[in-house]
Amino acid sequence: MKKFFPVYVRVPLIFFIVFALMEFFIDSGDRPAFIKYPMVSVFLFVFLFILIAIEVTLSAVNRVMYQLMSPEEKAKLEYENSLSIKESAWFKELMHRLTKTEPMSKEADLLMDHDYDGIKELDNNLPPWWVYLFYICIIFGVIYVARYELFGGDNQETELKKEMAQAKIDVEEYLKTAPDLMDEKTVVLLTDAPSLAEGKEIFANNCAACHRADAGGQIGPNLTDDHWILGGGIKNVFHTITNGGRDGKGMVSWKTNGMKPKEIQKVASYILSLQGSNPKDPKAPEGEIWVDDSAPKKDTAANAKDTTEVKK
Repeated sequence: MKKFFPVYVRVPLIFFIVFALMEFFIDSGDRPAFIKYPMVSVFLFVFLFILIAIEVTLSAVNRVMYQLMSPEEKAKLEYENSLSIKESAWFKELMHRLTKTEPMSKEADLLMDHDYDGIKELDNNLPPWWVYLFYICIIFGVIYVARYELFGGDNQETELKKEMAQAKIDVEEYLKTAPDLMDEKTVVLLTDAPSLAEGKEIFANNCAACHRADAGGQIGPNLTDDHWILGGGIKNVFHTITNGGRDGKGMVSWKTNGMKPKEIQKVASYILSLQGSNPKDPKAPEGEIWVDDSAPKKDTAANAKDTTEVKK
């Protein structure tokens, strides 16, 4: 086999197989294992050195053994090396095991009595590979029928529907926690002090020039009252900051001006925290009073009872 896989092919092939196996089984994250773990590089270098040393040693041994051979042995070895792969002994043995063919000299023993217009039939055995494959197909068929017809296993269509439903759930869960994929549908109001502090800093650096540092309004509208031009609430404010104000006027789209969704969420939450802060000399209200329809409403009967008690 060595003449079919010379040393310049054999050594790189073995080295690449070992390298690929190490990369497959060693968990190195987003970096190659031989870079993340220096010991892997050391092992690969030593392994390559040993491979080359083995090949050099075997080559030297073969040369010495060849010199010790008799002329007859040398002639026999040269003859075997000159044979093609199909003429080699190991290939013939392999094919015989796979096909169970009989030599032409035994054809008379295999000849059957059938004769069709001079065409005769030989009683050859079926190739073992074909027989084994036939048995495997029978076993597979029995298992398949039992699994999907008798025990109600999921077919391909059912598996696809389940995988699609699970993928939809996974995507929705991922969008809830992925800051760079957040939109007005998934954004939530932040109320913790660190997030509001970051939102305040973002507001001071980007928004105060038009809305004043206290958000009382200047070129832009007052953000502390309950009037909104494009709607209030975290989802509407997030959408307005992300995509900009009204066409032809209003603020720019901060999505295209370097502000990330997580930063927009923080500054929008900070703006909503300023509701009712009553800054000095605020700008006149613009837009309409916005009411959060998703907020829980008080029971009408309870409100009427409270009003009656106040009158009393």
